[in-house]
Amino acid sequence: MDSQNAKQRIRDTDYDPNISNPTKSKDNSKTVRLKREKRVAMAKRGIRSLAIAVALPLSLTISNLYFFGTTRGYGTSTGSISMPFWFPPPWALHLTCMTSSFLMGLSAWLVWAEGGFHRNPAALYLYLAQLGLSLAWEPIVFRMAAPWVGLLVCLATFAALVGCSRQFKEVNPIAGDLVKPCLAWASFLAIVNLKLLFL
Repeated sequence: MDSQNAKQRIRDTDYDPNISNPTKSKDNSKTVRLKREKRVAMAKRGIRSLAIAVALPLSLTISNLYFFGTTRGYGTSTGSISMPFWFPPPWALHLTCMTSSFLMGLSAWLVWAEGGFHRNPAALYLYLAQLGLSLAWEPIVFRMAAPWVGLLVCLATFAALVGCSRQFKEVNPIAGDLVKPCLAWASFLAIVNLKLLFL
């Protein structure tokens, strides 16, 4: 009878969570280690995808500014026309265009990270449309000196940004909020373009 009780007690300790079990602790440490490795791998992938999502539109904008931007003025052939005091200098305009591109890339990444582009492809199309339109504005205004066309591009960019803001906000409210400064910038560019028409 004593031997049966001893066997029974040994069996009870195998399943008792209060008593340490070497096999169980090894399994737990392996599970914890595997979970930690998975999290680190996911974080590395997330950082890599964030870098690509921000660097790609930013590098396109910088290339566009390098090849098509100018430091002379707003598409005036002589550059002798005096601009209103509230017109930003070309370097400030270029810097703000880069900032807008950075914010849109970050916003798009937040939407992509939550699967928003897979669930709603219209958000991706709107993002690509605003990116293309914002890249087209620089050569049209600075190189071609076509403020009418530039104004139409600005208005189309603004419409695409409004669509992005609505679509992004449904997926991630922070992503929708990041589009708002870009909307303000597109509005300001439209006002600058409108003023250029009457100079």
